[in-house]
Amino acid sequence: MAFFRQYIAPLIVVLMFLFALFVVSARIFLPEDMRAPAPISTIPNSLEFSQLSLNNIRV
Repeated sequence: MAFFRQYIAPLIVVLMFLFALFVVSARIFLPEDMRAPAPISTIPNSLEFSQLSLNNIRV
């Protein structure tokens, strides 16, 4: 267990950090129109859909 705690767990943490860094840095290579945040105002009837889905939940 000490081997896992000293060597394997820190390696997993470092690999996860490097993967996240790679994914976030990959936005540099995306086309210009994909770098912008997604538009919020183009979602039609989002309030009605959320209320409808909440009304259909049965406990």
